[in-house]
Amino acid sequence: MSGELMCFKAYDIRGKLGAELNEDIAYRIGRAYGEYLKPKQMVLGGDVRLTSEGLKLALAKGLQDAGTDVIDIGLTGTEEIYFATSYLKVDGGIEVTASHNPLDYNGMKLVREESKPISGDTGLRDIQKLAEANDFDAVDESKRGSYKQLSILDAYVDKLLSYVDLNNFNRPLKLVLNSGNGAAGHVVDAVEARFKQAGVNVEFIKVHHTPDGNFPNGIPNPLLPECRQDTTDAVVAHQADMGIAFDGDFDRCFLFDNQGNFIEGYYIVGLLAAAFLEKNPGSRIIHDPRLSWNTVDIIEKAGGVPVMSKTGHAFIKERMRLEDAVYGGEMSAHHYFRDFAYCDSGMIPWLLVAELLCVKGKTLSELVGDRMAAYPASGEINSSLSAPKEAIARVLEKYQHDAINVDYTDGISVEYADWRFNLRSSNTEPVVRLNVESRADEALMWSRTNEILEILRK
Repeated sequence: MSGELMCFKAYDIRGKLGAELNEDIAYRIGRAYGEYLKPKQMVLGGDVRLTSEGLKLALAKGLQDAGTDVIDIGLTGTEEIYFATSYLKVDGGIEVTASHNPLDYNGMKLVREESKPISGDTGLRDIQKLAEANDFDAVDESKRGSYKQLSILDAYVDKLLSYVDLNNFNRPLKLVLNSGNGAAGHVVDAVEARFKQAGVNVEFIKVHHTPDGNFPNGIPNPLLPECRQDTTDAVVAHQADMGIAFDGDFDRCFLFDNQGNFIEGYYIVGLLAAAFLEKNPGSRIIHDPRLSWNTVDIIEKAGGVPVMSKTGHAFIKERMRLEDAVYGGEMSAHHYFRDFAYCDSGMIPWLLVAELLCVKGKTLSELVGDRMAAYPASGEINSSLSAPKEAIARVLEKYQHDAINVDYTDGISVEYADWRFNLRSSNTEPVVRLNVESRADEALMWSRTNEILEILRK
């Protein structure tokens, strides 16, 4: 059976269970990866979805039939695959995950040696062609790859904790951690155990902690306002210092201050940039163009070099390698670290921010409050449009003539003296995404936001 496989997207594999993604298709993807890149050894892991284990074992069989030895590291988040691929020095890795997609979806994130991403222009299309053709040679049993299970949890937690100094945790902290019934729970438990061993006074308040592929409390996607209330409520009820909520495969974490207010990812990028520049003066920091003034201001004042990159993990990771940047951040709560194979992690950011609360002796709202006032931002506003290109052209026509600068790195970024906006089309759906920010003028920011939305949606 051959034919077009709809589950291949720009950066990864995602599809509706059944016709778009099933164990037969997973086998073909494994076999195609094996035939195309000819890896000797691969690591596989999977999230908590009910179909992840079956899809992972089908992938393993495809890889083994192509002559690849498979190391299965069990229930994992995506970053554990990134870590394991580099740590074990194997030829690639695949995480079976649908992250924050609906219940009837699953997918895969693929990397090659050194945890380099495999996306549309770096091998994913070639793997797709082979999987679609489904024209593989008969399996040579004498060359079939082996399969073993291995835990890398201890080494991975060592790596996470290398980013902080536990001696800095010099005051009691209360942290709410909401795993959303996703894959994060086992890592939270392991970090908590290390804190206790070291005598660190941090209380972990766990919400929706048990992994459950039925997602009884909803799909974990804290980017959606309706998925934030449980974290807010727990912070308030326990008078916690900070709330942390993860998405399903915990490659993103979302932070809440001591009053339970959600903090836009944008301001966390600036906070972490400053922290890295204290330890690594003069370093390069990568940021995306959607919201940038706050980040650039902080980096330049701290003596670092801001570098703008197109949005999306494949672009950011490539640029980080090119620039040897110590840290990169996107407003969508993806944070990238040079010493973490240039990959994104949802565990390292909250550890760094918890350390900052102690070192600076401030609350999270105090750490970011002045930055939010200096550069108020709309956050990302999505519009579903039937003709996105024409809509963006209408906005550009209205604003480009008086602008100080128009940049096309990613969609359009239009800059005036006291406000700027970025408008870009989604890679995956007929949606246009708008971000607006100003210099210390929230009323201006909102009036421009509404003005642009009106032109876009008319």
